[in-house]
Amino acid sequence: MTSDLQFLPTDPQFLLNPYPWLAKMRREAPVFYDKEQQCWMVFRYEDVKRVLSEWKTFSSIVPKPPEQKDFTQSMVNTDPPKHQSLRALVQKVFTPNRVEALAPRINELTHELLAQMKQHKQVDLLQAFSIPLPITVIAEMLGVPLERREDFKRWSDGVAGFNQTAIKEMGDYFRELLKERREHPGNDLISDLIAAYEDGEKLTGQEVVDFCILLLSAGNETTTNLITNTIWCLHEYPDEYQRLRNDLSLLPSAIEEALRYYSPLVFTKRYTQVETQIGDQTIPAGQFVWVWLASANRDEHQFENADRFIIDREPNEHFAFSNGIHFCLGAPLSRLEAKIALKALLSEFPNLRVDSTEPLKPAPNLLVHGLESLSVLL
Repeated sequence: MTSDLQFLPTDPQFLLNPYPWLAKMRREAPVFYDKEQQCWMVFRYEDVKRVLSEWKTFSSIVPKPPEQKDFTQSMVNTDPPKHQSLRALVQKVFTPNRVEALAPRINELTHELLAQMKQHKQVDLLQAFSIPLPITVIAEMLGVPLERREDFKRWSDGVAGFNQTAIKEMGDYFRELLKERREHPGNDLISDLIAAYEDGEKLTGQEVVDFCILLLSAGNETTTNLITNTIWCLHEYPDEYQRLRNDLSLLPSAIEEALRYYSPLVFTKRYTQVETQIGDQTIPAGQFVWVWLASANRDEHQFENADRFIIDREPNEHFAFSNGIHFCLGAPLSRLEAKIALKALLSEFPNLRVDSTEPLKPAPNLLVHGLESLSVLL
């Protein structure tokens, strides 16, 4: 591997800004074999789209799952027909109406957090707002006690970092909860998942556990980073921030642009079922492929001024929530939370600005793009 194409997954500067490297890879090595990671990497928009849409060639099933079984039956790790039956069952309970019905509660939680923030001149936006909001929403949906919030955050960070201990702890927790709900069903998502049927099929206990792990980790990480990253984008583009302040109806498109510009999920993985060709590279069967969503979302052949944050960008067909059959089931919830949270935040604190004296530290995780903290002046 030549030094100028060096992949630096643990360098904080790389984690904070991988985009110059991604642009270089799109130009010079759009389909690339990384010897250290032992995988192929795909960077261009059209190639990423193809990998995400051709599940028969690019499987989501982890070929050698880790010793522990948790998270191997998750929707993100299955192919059709298994994937369709799982998704159909989960969609019966995780409906658009159920998501929309959460709006008043999200609004209420948002204003409780803003009231606490008002007592300060300066806060860490993540600790005060972006972390507690989505984690509380998901916890209430699942019917899990909020006093475990710190565990949930630790576990979901662990899942994003492929930490097997965190995944096992989370699985054990949900197994206990599942046992409890089977004996005493409640008015919550877990009880509904246990009861759900589709064509005579039910979810197994492991499938329910894996969906809970997925919802708690993905639903929490994505929205936390989406809220924070939007403020980060606005800080970097003061003119766009001013436009948004003058017209909050631009917020939905600003959120879409933040999803594209600083995608919360950086890449996803697939596994080749058969030999295939991408660009001028032949990829054998049985190979891991890293699909760089963050690179596709900055592809200059797809997006004009791809490296600029433009709040009313149209069209904006980004892959922040993936694409194809694995398009994120939680996307409507994430968008709803971000819309309510950011509208209230910017209305409550019209002079909110990022403290430029504090250096930005990336979340220490290659899979998700976000910050460890973001100090804001209110």
